[in-house]
Amino acid sequence: MTYDRLVCANCAAPVSEGRCPVCRANRERLQQGNPFAALTPAALIALLAVLVAALALLAAHQTA
Repeated sequence: MTYDRLVCANCAAPVSEGRCPVCRANRERLQQGNPFAALTPAALIALLAVLVAALALLAAHQTA
């Protein structure tokens, strides 16, 4: 999940804006914790499609 859609329970502002110390701390934690956090759902679907296509090509090459 990307942090741009999260709402802070402390100040009720988007976490991506970093209005309060809680927002800034959580934004920093989310940016450091997961290298895939910045991927959008569309990018994940595209990566999955590429993976499926690569597996299909590999399977077709092995049967030939």
